[in-house]
Amino acid sequence: MERHLQREINNLKARLLAMSAVVEKRVADATRSIADRDPELAQSIMKGDYEIDELEVGIEEECLKILALHQPVAIDLRFIIAVLKINSDLERVGDLAVNIAERGAFLATQEQLCMPFNFVSMATRVQDMLGNSIKALVNLDTRLAHHIRAEDDEIDAINRQMYEMVKTQLTANPERTNCLLHSLSVCRHLERIADHATNIAEDVIYLAEAQIVRHTPETFTEE
Repeated sequence: MERHLQREINNLKARLLAMSAVVEKRVADATRSIADRDPELAQSIMKGDYEIDELEVGIEEECLKILALHQPVAIDLRFIIAVLKINSDLERVGDLAVNIAERGAFLATQEQLCMPFNFVSMATRVQDMLGNSIKALVNLDTRLAHHIRAEDDEIDAINRQMYEMVKTQLTANPERTNCLLHSLSVCRHLERIADHATNIAEDVIYLAEAQIVRHTPETFTEE
């Protein structure tokens, strides 16, 4: 029975990692659709949203089946709980990638990209956070997880700066209001992806240390 449970847990982990790879690619493609002004790429992301939804449902059903059949305890139970939460976060990131692609499809129709901030820099940092959160899960790397939590505060600060930049541009260039508002939405969606990466990092800490750090300040410092 114990071997059977571990086999199912290993299979569940593999399914979660496969889903995370799909989600990471969707985020990368969504941001590239904006940087490259590629409406066809943006459309492909929007049309493929169902795939992530199906992966999420399948993983949730597998978690519930393991809970019902094996009644896991200790770290196995924490793993199932963590997978349920991470599964939900990944699905939401997939939705946010679609939202970014929708903005990208519109922005590609504009004469020039009206981004009054360094979009590529912010997108790269957020994608790194998402990738590192999965890496932390694979390696149960709590140090990396704490680093991601600390970085989320920096992304929040960047988002606030971008808001001020867009507000200034709206006053100076009211004829570009629609374009600027779409740009602001992109920034907000990236910030939300960073939040979900942080949620995953917090679940890694819970899984490895049985410690709930949600809603507590991060004290991580580089050595």
